[in-house]
Amino acid sequence: MSPRRNRPKGDGSSGPSGRGTDEDRSDRYGGWQTSEPWRGEEWSVRHVAGASAAGKTYRCPGCDQMIPSGVPHVVAWPEHSGVDERRHWHKACWNAKDRRTSRVQRSRNAPRF
Repeated sequence: MSPRRNRPKGDGSSGPSGRGTDEDRSDRYGGWQTSEPWRGEEWSVRHVAGASAAGKTYRCPGCDQMIPSGVPHVVAWPEHSGVDERRHWHKACWNAKDRRTSRVQRSRNAPRF
């Protein structure tokens, strides 16, 4: 008896992950990365698996709520500014970013998460 094969059999033309060539596979972070336009500029968007986010919590800029440890989410940053400006978003908040506004009013000196 041969061992079970968990990977789908395919021609492999779209890469090992079955995604298009415009999406960069990044197993190190447990997800994949794309580029999306938003607010007139290109944003790098990386989808992070829950297992790679274990032990860390982040504050989502879309809803200003905490993203608990181990929860899959999205990391996004403007391509022109680099990873220093990256923010961790809930997947639903990132998908709804054009339909919602921030209801939280922070003072000038309040820390930004």
